[in-house]
Amino acid sequence: MNQTPESQHYPDDEIDLRELFATLWRGKWIIIGITFIFAVAGVAYALSQPNVYTASALLAPAQSESGGRVGGQLAGLASLAGVNLGGGDANKTVIAKEVVQSRAFLTDFIRRHNLEVPLMAAEGWNEEREQWVLDQEIYDPNTSTWGMDDDGKSLEPTDWDLVEEFRELLSVSENKDNGMVTISLTTLSPVASRDWVEKLVRDLNDHMRDQDVTEAEASIQYLEGKLRETNIAGMQQVFYQLIESETRTIMLANAQREYVFKTIDPAVVPQEKSGPKRALICVVATMLGGMLGVFIVFVMAFISHEKKDTAKEKLGNEPIEKNKK
Repeated sequence: MNQTPESQHYPDDEIDLRELFATLWRGKWIIIGITFIFAVAGVAYALSQPNVYTASALLAPAQSESGGRVGGQLAGLASLAGVNLGGGDANKTVIAKEVVQSRAFLTDFIRRHNLEVPLMAAEGWNEEREQWVLDQEIYDPNTSTWGMDDDGKSLEPTDWDLVEEFRELLSVSENKDNGMVTISLTTLSPVASRDWVEKLVRDLNDHMRDQDVTEAEASIQYLEGKLRETNIAGMQQVFYQLIESETRTIMLANAQREYVFKTIDPAVVPQEKSGPKRALICVVATMLGGMLGVFIVFVMAFISHEKKDTAKEKLGNEPIEKNKK
């Protein structure tokens, strides 16, 4: 039997700009309505966000005067003894940058300065009274107690919570060209931002100093023990030089207030807020509303077009079915 080939219909892939604009015009009120809703929501969200302030301190690596204090021929023996011969200012700066962001250091810093409440329960800053505005559902300042969640668990933060929250406020950056380091903190209070940066830099220098002094004292104790065990004059001279080197390290460390980082530009109380960018929030919300409105109009037009095509196909098939009967 000869079968007549069915005529194939290929859809037109070209975009009809006139039809496109007509679709947008028919759905203009949907687009306007959704855009208006998003714009109002964006304005309300932007106004509900409290101001935040950023304070920064510009730091330079402090030049240690203890470098090269012992001859290079002693390096092997000193390394076996666990003695630091100096000359590691660059490494010390890198270590300090990592320490200031480490979990152990930040936990000790937050606990020492009692930053738990402003860090976790503050929802604003009262400029007239210069005090924190606390969310009393999280922390009650009258009874000095933490609130409870819906499951009956205390809202008192753990060390993990405190460090994660503080890291979101902290920024440490380095200028690769000159080696300058910038430490910044963003909080709800301009005064707290300045104070926390100052305390952070001071505690970091103290921490690195105490660490080096402890290591030097341990090295001296070890060298003195080895000195008592040997009767060789040459080795005794070597140990005396190493002990002298570590003693000088302790003296210089205790004499330097800014041990690792020297403050070039100290943190000051910011006079202008760093966020939120309310105008940007409103613009972005309005744009998202407009794009969502256009998308919904196109989807509705596509569904309507599909329904019309389906209806036409049904009408076209009805006469053929009648003839077959």
